[in-house]
Amino acid sequence: MSGPSPDARDSARDPLRSAPLKALVGLLLVEAVALAGLTAFLLFEILTDVPDSYAAAIGITVLAAIATLWLSIIAINTLRGFAWVRGAIVTMQVLQLAVAIGSFQGLFARTDIGWLLLVPAVAVLALLFSRPVMAATARRGD
Repeated sequence: MSGPSPDARDSARDPLRSAPLKALVGLLLVEAVALAGLTAFLLFEILTDVPDSYAAAIGITVLAAIATLWLSIIAINTLRGFAWVRGAIVTMQVLQLAVAIGSFQGLFARTDIGWLLLVPAVAVLALLFSRPVMAATARRGD
């Protein structure tokens, strides 16, 4: 038998090797790294500054750490092709969109932060609902 092995994957036919899926996972990992940086910054602020409420500061830092871990798990399992990641990705991006919209308005509006949150969230949602990514994330169970 001189043919290719049954385990060899043809990148043209394998949805787990598609460019949109790789771009989606890359964006999710960039978001996770940015969130890890925010978590580190919040921890640094707790240690070097006196917050108005230590309980609130620690709570926000713990939530940021949990979100970082969860986003990392989502990115890894997206690469594995699990179907459940689609709902998790939509949830994370909708929350990110809400924070972005809030950043554009109010007394302490920061449009730069708003755009930094809005653009990747829209890109992730667009990639998530593309045909190659939907095909790649169709795996159930296992």
